[in-house]
Amino acid sequence: MRYAGASLLAAIGAAWASPQQTSQAQSSDSSLNVQWLGHSCFLFTSNGFRVLVNPFRPLGCTAGYPAPKVAADLVLISSFLLDEGAVEQLPGNPRILTQAGDYQINNTKFQGITLPHDREGGRRFGTNIAWRWTQGGIDILHLGGAAGAIGMEQRILMGSPDLVLIPVGGGPKAYNPQEAIQAIGVLKPRIVIPTQYLTAAADKEACNLVPVDDFLALTEGAEIRKLDSNSISFTPSDLSQQETSIRVFSYNS
Repeated sequence: MRYAGASLLAAIGAAWASPQQTSQAQSSDSSLNVQWLGHSCFLFTSNGFRVLVNPFRPLGCTAGYPAPKVAADLVLISSFLLDEGAVEQLPGNPRILTQAGDYQINNTKFQGITLPHDREGGRRFGTNIAWRWTQGGIDILHLGGAAGAIGMEQRILMGSPDLVLIPVGGGPKAYNPQEAIQAIGVLKPRIVIPTQYLTAAADKEACNLVPVDDFLALTEGAEIRKLDSNSISFTPSDLSQQETSIRVFSYNS
């Protein structure tokens, strides 16, 4: 496994690369497959390029999920807490990004943006890294385990994402449903995928998350699609809707 060093955060006014300036992995002719592996761990695949975000150790809130030992070309880590920073048993030799900054990989710009991992300015659980990149022609923002409010600088760096993956289950180190709704109102994405909520996989005595339905109950007027699988594919043409649409993956214990 190869760990990448950090670069300085881009200046607030820095330009974001357009799909025309990046590889075929960002082409509007492509599709993006998004597979949920549990908690805040997802595998994004387009044109054979695989990006894995936040592999975890099966314990506590992730106790019943299989360990996400999947092959990837790039691994993005939001923090090294147990539920989103397990890289030791990943197969192959993926490149691993663990620090905020700008990176150019596979002709694609990846940007790590810092947010507090708690409601105390990071004093309790440290820093969380939200990851932004474009893949399959879709501008993706994975907020990791964000718990702090999105400030002006973060808002500018995050831009106008097409797809946002956002924690909604609460607890001391991630957005609760009300905070997630506020963040979505700031970002105004076309598609929202909720993450990091209570499922049947959790050790209930060790997990203080709430179910996803607590979040969905607050999404008044939004289109909600509960999927019957743990994966979905998008193309840029799927993002034409004006209102925010929510996709909820299924988990069968």
